[in-house]
Amino acid sequence: MPLVSVPYQFSVVLPAPPRAAFRWATDYAPDDWARMGQEGIRRIATLTPDAIVLTDTVLRGRSWVTKTRLVRLYPGRLAWTNTHVGGPARHSQFLYELEPAGRGRSRLTFTGRQIERSARPLGPSALAARSRELAREDRALWLHLATVMRRELASEPSSGRRPVPRRRRARGSR
Repeated sequence: MPLVSVPYQFSVVLPAPPRAAFRWATDYAPDDWARMGQEGIRRIATLTPDAIVLTDTVLRGRSWVTKTRLVRLYPGRLAWTNTHVGGPARHSQFLYELEPAGRGRSRLTFTGRQIERSARPLGPSALAARSRELAREDRALWLHLATVMRRELASEPSSGRRPVPRRRRARGSR
């Protein structure tokens, strides 16, 4: 089966300033899939302070699928990448960037290129439809995560400073 590269993007507003949203979004934990409302297991290997390997085994339909990703952090730019190094979307890469979006909020801009197998090459309209489908799925996940972020950061002790997460959190389904 031929491989196709499906580009897609979306943005969502998050209920935290950019630095707090970055810390929350890149603070990975074994129970991240439950936080995302899905069934799965996450193993985390920190290679360096800016390079993390995530190995996720997730339930898709009635089958378990394992994905291995290399996450690179760019805290000075409030950005990170997620590159699949193993699994069904191997070689796919995703870029997450945060910017201010008003008082106490940030905008996450997601840009992705998913590599996937296709029974046939996709024409422009089929490729556009697949792009919309992926963007809709991932945007819905991040809207869910925004709700979780709001709840978890609101439960942080108030010290007059911006909220800082106490433990690792979930990010990015792709």
